[in-house]
Amino acid sequence: MKNYQKYQKQYFMPPVDCFDWVKKDSIEKAPVWCSVDLRDGNQALIEPMGLEEKLKFFELLVEVGFKEIEVGFPAASETEYTFLRTLIERNMIPDDVTIQVLTQSREHIIKKTFEAVEGAPKAVIHLYNSTSLAQREQVFKKSKDEILEIAVSGAKMLKKLADETEGNFLFEYSPESFTGTEMEYALEVVNGVIDIWEPTEDKKVIINLPATVEHSLPHVFASQVEYMSKNMHNRENVVLSLHPHNDRGCGVSDAELGILAGADRIEGTLFGNGERTGNVDIITLALNLFSQGIDPVLDFSNMPYICQCYKDYTGMEISMRQPYAGELVFAAFSGSHQDAIAKGMHYREDNDCDKWTVPYLPIDPKDVGREYDSDVIRINSQSGKGGVGYILEHNFGINMPKKMKEEMGYLAKNVSDHEHKELQPEEIYNLFTEKYINYHPYFTITECHFTQEDKIKTEVTIVRRGGKKTLIRGEGNGRLDAVNNALKKEFKLNHEIFCYEEHSMGNVSSSNAMAYVGIKNAEKECFWGCGSAQDIITASVNALVIAINNKIDTDK
Repeated sequence: MKNYQKYQKQYFMPPVDCFDWVKKDSIEKAPVWCSVDLRDGNQALIEPMGLEEKLKFFELLVEVGFKEIEVGFPAASETEYTFLRTLIERNMIPDDVTIQVLTQSREHIIKKTFEAVEGAPKAVIHLYNSTSLAQREQVFKKSKDEILEIAVSGAKMLKKLADETEGNFLFEYSPESFTGTEMEYALEVVNGVIDIWEPTEDKKVIINLPATVEHSLPHVFASQVEYMSKNMHNRENVVLSLHPHNDRGCGVSDAELGILAGADRIEGTLFGNGERTGNVDIITLALNLFSQGIDPVLDFSNMPYICQCYKDYTGMEISMRQPYAGELVFAAFSGSHQDAIAKGMHYREDNDCDKWTVPYLPIDPKDVGREYDSDVIRINSQSGKGGVGYILEHNFGINMPKKMKEEMGYLAKNVSDHEHKELQPEEIYNLFTEKYINYHPYFTITECHFTQEDKIKTEVTIVRRGGKKTLIRGEGNGRLDAVNNALKKEFKLNHEIFCYEEHSMGNVSSSNAMAYVGIKNAEKECFWGCGSAQDIITASVNALVIAINNKIDTDK
């Protein structure tokens, strides 16, 4: 690819020698979560949300369990100012939820921000200014000292206005473009702000390190976070927060390694919405913790509802492969995957497992509101016997013999391949009944009577295609054997019953019985039939009739 030479091969900012996070093998607890959907996510929409959509989205975030929600940049537009005032004046902010508002380190913007939050139960005033080398040189054309002064003067103004304004205010500072800033200088700016605010145990401050643009590998970001965590002033009274973006597709990795490196808090959005490639996806982060047995503190148990609300409010789509939330993330089309999942499900049932270990499924789909029958096993031309068997068993109570599952799997696969589509459970059931329950192209049996002497004898009334009735007789070691011998003689057939299985279709005595019969000719070809009736003998005979019809069909 052309022009690769214009990019730096080394890290944009060199890594620092802080790698204690490497020694940790897991995250111990969920971080503090802060949703920035209503600010950072909203400004990234082609058509930003209106007031009603934002109010509904706020209620959704509260319902999910967020205790910190950044509601906007109230000094930036009348819409955002009105939204914040509406939340306050309608008393929509629960007592245990803290709203957060963003402000640049500029006097008139800070003053407007304090006007906007008047009357809020509790509010975080989030101050920021950019500190990166590129921004200093190209955008602001200011020295390090001048940029530091912007941060410090803004911090002083927040402290002054908070003292003069009625309300419960907490402070947050972000050195925007942190990942493009020299670490020693980023630390100098952050410590300058901390020294102004003088946090205490009762009134901590939030220092937020945004990966405004991802420049490096996740382990480099983690080392930068650890460096800041180890060296910032008054660390015990600082909540260290991260705001990862996803330019390199590593937002989740940045956040997880950043937590190992000392971060206490994560700012992000549902589904990773945000400028350019977006913010870190809090749903993925939270459910990654959930999959490791850690309470994420957020409730995503009704994922279909959350997805629909998100799409309605934002107009955004959710990828079918979006982790945990996409329509296909639990779906298995591959035959080997389907077989492993089906066996894993049976293993759980047979062994009364209390831990989730099903192959290919990192979490139980039901824990996020998805259903096994419609979401997990999906049938197309790539599917195999395990998936088709699972669909028929779990949707319709049909538990075929192993060899029959294989044949039925190929039947469904061929139909899907020919029609170039996924088969729905009802379509699979219809294929099964057409081939193995209702298939009578050559004959059927209307009556069957048995007597017992040395052997079982039977009189069978068959009706051939066209309506001609014939009474035939046979004998055998059992009822099914007797009927089979009578039919072999009548149709001049040479086959043997090699498989017979049966099961009830329910848990009560009146439930229908399901019988499966497999016959094999001299060439070892197999033919199958299935019968359903309240009487097991009737079901068995019906299954044999279908199997023989299938054999005659092949012979012709």
